[in-house]
Amino acid sequence: MALISSSIQDVAALLQQNEIAAIPTETVYGLAGNAYNETALKKIFELKQRPFYNPLIVHIKSFKDLNLVATDIPTQAQLLATTFWPGPLTLVLKKQTHIPDLVTAGKDTVAVRVPNHPVTLSLLEQLEFPLAAPSANPYGSISPTKAAHVANYFTASPLTILEGGECSNGIESTIIGFENNQAVLYRLGSITIEAIENVIGPLLIKTQSEAIPTAPGMLSKHYAPRTTTIQSNNILESIHTNTTKRIGLLTFENRFEHESIVTQKVLSPNGDLAEAATLLYNALHELDQLDLDLIIAEKFPDHNLGRTINDRLERATKK
Repeated sequence: MALISSSIQDVAALLQQNEIAAIPTETVYGLAGNAYNETALKKIFELKQRPFYNPLIVHIKSFKDLNLVATDIPTQAQLLATTFWPGPLTLVLKKQTHIPDLVTAGKDTVAVRVPNHPVTLSLLEQLEFPLAAPSANPYGSISPTKAAHVANYFTASPLTILEGGECSNGIESTIIGFENNQAVLYRLGSITIEAIENVIGPLLIKTQSEAIPTAPGMLSKHYAPRTTTIQSNNILESIHTNTTKRIGLLTFENRFEHESIVTQKVLSPNGDLAEAATLLYNALHELDQLDLDLIIAEKFPDHNLGRTINDRLERATKK
């Protein structure tokens, strides 16, 4: 049975013994272990049932520790790090040779960021190693934004979960790499393309991979509820073609009325994309617990954080 704990010291002690624990970040909860230790890393992959070809993100305590895990850091990367760290930006950089291949899926690059959560920053200060931490959920399922989400996933595991409240951003980090001196977007996330480009100029976009991913979070099927889910440009039309089903709606700012609707989640009645992004995964978790036949998710405005939300919903609805 999973255990939710408020003791940073207890979790630090576990991690120092090469055990793993779930930790809060501003994006989602992560399943963390010593990034330098293969025993701990294997436990992460085994508990998540994550394929070894999918790399992990390494979490460090501050920008000044970046050279402990990465080398040959481009000027653009340094500028992004000093602008957005601590925060939901992951950089894919040339790795230091001591970073295990398990972290990087055998690649010569490592994904790294500084999380912006006081609990996890305090935890990192107590450790002499960085933490590798993918999202704390079974592979491919909805990311957790509360300790309770993690506990519900791992009821049969003695996993310790460090309590950190609800995640403030609620959606994963943006991932940026560098190819041939060009900044490349590998995953849409909590920092918008517009914000990144305001700092370093135009990005090359490579956000999905059907095969071996260049960076974490690139596989096309991901973030998925157990309940069949579709994304729709026309909610009423989608309802009318599924009137025999028990439907849950996930919408941006408007409510809909129809006898087939069992429940609906409106993410932001005020039309705030940041609020919608923060609440997205929690709403999906709640809908997924209701024994519905179908979740219909509205397509969001395709700009700023709306692009990130659409990206997650598109992956969640792929068969």
